[in-house]
Amino acid sequence: MGFFKEFKEDFSEAVNDLVPGGEEIETPEDDAMVDTLSENIDVESELSKLDGLLEQVSKRVDEDEAAVDATPVQNKEVKVEEEIKMNTNVESTPVQPVAQPAAPVSDETAVITKGMAIKGNVESAGSVEVEGLIDGDIACNGKLVVTGSIHGNSSSAEFFADAAKVEGEVSTTGTAKIGVGSVIIGNISATSAVIAGAVKGDIDVQGPVVVDTSAVVMGNIKSRSVQINNGAVIEGFCSQCYSDVDVEGLFA
Repeated sequence: MGFFKEFKEDFSEAVNDLVPGGEEIETPEDDAMVDTLSENIDVESELSKLDGLLEQVSKRVDEDEAAVDATPVQNKEVKVEEEIKMNTNVESTPVQPVAQPAAPVSDETAVITKGMAIKGNVESAGSVEVEGLIDGDIACNGKLVVTGSIHGNSSSAEFFADAAKVEGEVSTTGTAKIGVGSVIIGNISATSAVIAGAVKGDIDVQGPVVVDTSAVVMGNIKSRSVQINNGAVIEGFCSQCYSDVDVEGLFA
């Protein structure tokens, strides 16, 4: 068989092995025997036939690749739509509030000495001792000890007043101690309290309250338990609303 005839057959078999799907590429039929030694071969004609065969192979491979690439994209779009539908049908879980960590307490103690007067708010990461006068609000992360005067609200981890005068709200996350000779004009909020001075305002304590002999309270007391020593003066109502006793259930 002629040279080009054998070349086309071998090339056709190789191409059919490469084309996916097992489909064969039709090649131009040429049953005539070609004698490459005695006859002149039309080289350009044979090469054009091979070019046409290569174009068919390239076109078939491009079509198969396009079909393969389109399939996963469609499947991916369907999966995305299904996930969106599932997410929209699921009820949103309410977010639980995260408890805020307690403010760090410094070991330092700020002292407002006698004869010193501060007009404005005071803040401290540690403890504060007020021996002079503060005309403004004061907040500290530690213990607040007052032996002078405060004209403003106060908040602290603990509160202790000894012969002090405070005009404003007293709020503490710990114990509030009002010593003898102290005068508090304002409400008191704490976890426990010992009252030995004079308080004009309501006392709201989650734990126990002790009203000592020298105490004078003009206001209501809400607590878990109340101890009133002999000689104490209270002008207001006492309520143990934070106790574990179901008072209403006893009379049901």
